[in-house]
Amino acid sequence: MQDLKPTIWVGKRGMTDTMIEEIVRQLKDRKVIKIKWLRSTDVMPEEIALRAGAELVQVRGHTMVLAEGRSGRAGRDQSR
Repeated sequence: MQDLKPTIWVGKRGMTDTMIEEIVRQLKDRKVIKIKWLRSTDVMPEEIALRAGAELVQVRGHTMVLAEGRSGRAGRDQSR
């Protein structure tokens, strides 16, 4: 996973609905993506994976790797 370059950067505004939509879109295209965020930003990787319908593969420091969800329901709220 070290050779995988981050494709999403989370800034001081934090994780927005638009960013979740972009994560879902990128997962459809790439199957695996890397996300980095600022130290000053509160990010909860498990929550982001759940909201995006993705599988949380790895978290290291301020970086996470997500893979396309096994259920194929990426981007849908599964609690409905």
